[in-house]
Amino acid sequence: QVQLVESGGGSVQAGGSLRLSCAASGYRASSYCVGWFRQAPGKEREGVAGISTGGGSTYYSDSVKGRFTISQDNAKNTVSLQMNSLKAEDTAMYYCAAVPGWCGGWWATSANFRNWGQGTQVTVSS
Repeated sequence: QVQLVESGGGSVQAGGSLRLSCAASGYRASSYCVGWFRQAPGKEREGVAGISTGGGSTYYSDSVKGRFTISQDNAKNTVSLQMNSLKAEDTAMYYCAAVPGWCGGWWATSANFRNWGQGTQVTVSS
């Protein structure tokens, strides 16, 4: 069973940076699509970035493109999200999620993901 554990959240001022990590265990497939999602109070869960652990393209939502970078360390089964130029509207609980396979145009739809971490809070003050 795949287990995901997020870390790296915290509080930062607008314009600052944070780096989130998602450590996975129990991988059995040759590739997983790993997505970072976020959910603010009263809002729907939003996909912000995705990556295929087996290689290939990365994906970003328009709201974070150019500010966030998703990357992976296969040796450590870790996917990271570097968040720069943070804005108050980036404040949310951030989750990583995984599903066997390669990411495609469906990556930002949370219902497509089977396994979820517990989340890590990111708070950006203006």
